[in-house]
Parts: sequence; structure tokens; C-alpha cells
Amino acid sequence: MEKNRVFSLLVLVLLWFMISGEFFETTHSLSVGINYGQIANNLPSPTRVAGLLGSLNISKVKLYDSDPNVLRAFIDSNVEFIIGIGNENVANMTDHSKAYTWVQQHVQPYLPRTRITCITVGNEVFSGNDTALKSNLLPAMQSIYEALVALQLDKQVNVSTAHSVAILGNSYPPSAGSFRPDVAEFIQPLLNFHSMANSPFLINVYPFFAYKDNPSSVPLDYVLFRPNSGVTDPNTNLNYDNMLYAQVDSVYSAIMAMGHLNIDVQISETGWPSKGDPDEVGATPEYAGIYNGNLLQRLAMKQGTPLKPSVPIDVYVFALFNEDLKTGPTSERNYGLYYPNGTPVYNIGLNGRLPSMPSSSSSSKLLGMSPELAFLMFVIVALFQQLW
Repeated sequence: MEKNRVFSLLVLVLLWFMISGEFFETTHSLSVGINYGQIANNLPSPTRVAGLLGSLNISKVKLYDSDPNVLRAFIDSNVEFIIGIGNENVANMTDHSKAYTWVQQHVQPYLPRTRITCITVGNEVFSGNDTALKSNLLPAMQSIYEALVALQLDKQVNVSTAHSVAILGNSYPPSAGSFRPDVAEFIQPLLNFHSMANSPFLINVYPFFAYKDNPSSVPLDYVLFRPNSGVTDPNTNLNYDNMLYAQVDSVYSAIMAMGHLNIDVQISETGWPSKGDPDEVGATPEYAGIYNGNLLQRLAMKQGTPLKPSVPIDVYVFALFNEDLKTGPTSERNYGLYYPNGTPVYNIGLNGRLPSMPSSSSSSKLLGMSPELAFLMFVIVALFQQLW
């Protein structure tokens, strides 16, 4: 009789565990990614950040480097990572042996337990005046890709680079989107690489800048995803009710004008600052909350752009935390969804929690198991000790 009672308890525990989602996924991750910048001196540890993102069910994170502390903190978390090679290291990556060594040291040791899915080589390279950097970008991307192939990692990890939307020479109407003539010579072979490697074209898109620069002409509702009549493209008759989607489709049109029809465009950065200088019109907590909150609602609907309605838009919000050491205008330090102490900067319905101490899951992760699995194993051992 006692054995039957213990067996029944064990079955109940197993049922609880299955319902909790370890065997059957019942919770859904947010369809948005997050940029995890670290230009600050007051941020929580990566282990605590892993706990925060876990409580938010965010499953995609973009880094600007390959911080080993972050990559180790997310072991067995099922979070997909984009990691980065800074502009200062692009020239080195044109050397095949250095690129191979970099992949060996910064990617291979973490796979598959930390899910690195993309490497960005450089950031907004074509926005500056460094001609050597521009010339080195594609050779560096090719060297990293060849290293991934040599290490048989190219099916798990792709290679890209993130661009500012300023690479467009024309963005209106979206169907007439085109690249600036001075960058077109670099973009054409880059697109050939993306097509060959089947990697996404990443773009940093900030409707905030368009509104800040011309608030009297750019409708606020149009940039904040609020109800409005929208803008109709006279060439396609497609209606755009927000600037973000119009800018993405302008990039698609520019790519197609160069002969590529199957390259995926993803938003590697977008966001809205909660604070700015006096001349940064619109940089308020209210508008930041409206922009990001409405964006999350659109993403939850798995919307595509008017030009690509069947392709859900892929977005990484900038950024997780306010970063107090960033230079430039005040807005640069105030894009975060959270203050470093884990308090939301504004309310958009995210109920995340920053652990007050290193996550209790750390020890179980070292053993390759989730906290729920560790608890289950403990209970099973205890019950079987009673049984026998």
C-alpha cells in the first residue's frame, strides 16, 4: 500500500513537470529580440541578466562583441545569440588564419550549449568615411564564413553585418528604394555574398530620427504605430500605416533593384529613447512606451510588411538597459527598456524580474539541466529512497 502511495506521488510530480513545459512547450517566447549593450559601469551580472530575460521569455539576444561571461551565463538557455566583431577588428579578420582562430576561440567552444546563430562583422560600416574599413568588410565576412565552413559550423551560424538605414539614397516611395551611389559599389558584391551564404541583410531602423529632425512634417501617429490613414505607394498601391515597415520595404526594393529577390531583411536595431537633449524632440518615456509597446503588439500578430505580408518581420529592440557610459547626445544613454537595477523605464506590459542574487539555476545549468529538471530529480531520488 505504501509503495502504491509513493508511486502515485511520483506520477503526480511527473505530470506537474510535463505541464510546466519541459516536455511539452506551453509557454511562448516573445517574438522580439533584444540588443544587450554593455557600455555602462552599473549593469547587473550576465547571470542575473539571464534570469531577467528568462522571466520575459525572450529567446533572441544580440551582442556587440563575444563576451565569454555572457555566453557562459546562457548555457542551455535556448536563447539564440547574434555575436559581433567590432569595426576595430574588421581588418584583422581579412587574414584567413586570424579569422579561423577567432571562430575557434569565440564560437566553437560554446556550441551547441549556447546557441550562437549569427556573427555580425562590423556595425554601420558604410555610414562613416573610413574607406579602408569599407573595403575590408566583405573580405572579413568571407574569411569568417570560410572558417565556419572549415569547422563545419556554417549550418548553425551565419555571417552578416548591420547597416544604418542611411545607406539608402532614396526611401520614398518604398517601391523606389535605392542605395546611395557611393555605397552601391560595396553593396552589390555584399548582396552576392548574402545570396551565396543564405544570410540575412541586417538594418538598423529608427523612425525616431525622422521625427526628431522634422517634427512638423512627420506625423507622430505614423511613427508610433498609432491609428492613421497611412501613406499609399503610388507605384504599388500598397498602404503603409507606419514608417518602420515603409523603411524596411524601401530596403527590400533597393536589394531587388540590384537583382536579388530572395535575401531576407531583418531589423537588427530599432527603438525610441525615453530622454534626450532639448533639441531631441519626442525623446520622452511616454513616446518610448507607445513606440515599443505598439511594436510588440504588431510582432505578436506575426505581421509582415505590405511588400512581404507572409514573412513575419524579425526585430531586435534597442536596448535592454540604459547605458551610462555611451557618448553623444543624451538620448544615446536612454534607449533601455530597463534601468540597470531591473526597474522598467516605462510600462509596456513586460513582467520581467531581475534576480536579486545569482540565479539559482546556475548550478543546475552546469550539469546541463534546467531548474525544473533538477527539482524533479531531487524529488524522484527522495521518493525512491522511501520506496526502497
